[in-house]
Amino acid sequence: MKHEKFKTLPSKLSTISFTNNLVHNLFQFIDGGRPKSISRRKLEKQLKALLKKTPTVERYAQQELAKKFMLSLDSIKEQLLTDATFIEGNDPATTCVEEVVMTYPGFLAIAVYRLANRLKTLGVPLIPRIMTEYAHSQTGIDIHPGASIDSPFFIDHGTGIVIGESAVIGKRVKLYQGVTIGALSVSKELARVKRHPTIEDDVVIYAGATILGGKTTIGMRSVVGGNVWLTESVPPFSIVQHDNKVRITTRDYSLS
Repeated sequence: MKHEKFKTLPSKLSTISFTNNLVHNLFQFIDGGRPKSISRRKLEKQLKALLKKTPTVERYAQQELAKKFMLSLDSIKEQLLTDATFIEGNDPATTCVEEVVMTYPGFLAIAVYRLANRLKTLGVPLIPRIMTEYAHSQTGIDIHPGASIDSPFFIDHGTGIVIGESAVIGKRVKLYQGVTIGALSVSKELARVKRHPTIEDDVVIYAGATILGGKTTIGMRSVVGGNVWLTESVPPFSIVQHDNKVRITTRDYSLS
């Protein structure tokens, strides 16, 4: 069987623990303002242990990969604070950035994605996918760690959002629940081809919209309405709406 070629694999539970520790280290106020969070030295030790069990990561590269990732944490935190501030500034239901960081599933999904994406860009296999699938299980938001998502980025509510591996998303994009940014085909032969759409800067995509295809681009400052199905590009400054007729009739209770 194919899986027998790997003598070792990183522990899923240990990867989840590492993910949670990362988030709490970046935002220690989650722990009530007390320094309960695991130190970065211990985080680096955790990562090295995971890399040691990761197939295709050579022993000589483990130290360097762990060091590069740890050095990038401050820039990731800065990016995430930009995301959180953007969410707070555009959602009237929140009162402060701390509320976004502590309670918003959309922010958690973005945070884990940005951490996992950094590992993936460093060439680390498997661990990034475990991280984002953990976030998926916690939030209902499925972001592949290979997607390219600029900052700031806004996810509101979020349940049911899917963002595929080769999707490219620009700055100040806003997504609502049930949005799919996916592929037209799931053929294995297309694994190395751009299969997912490009969403340019300042685009808003409302609930239930489905946008498919690697050649599909949503132009900057466009608005895609709820329940829209798109497999072709949209020029900048467009408004895309789904025509839906709703009929309301009055029941005659005198006949019952």
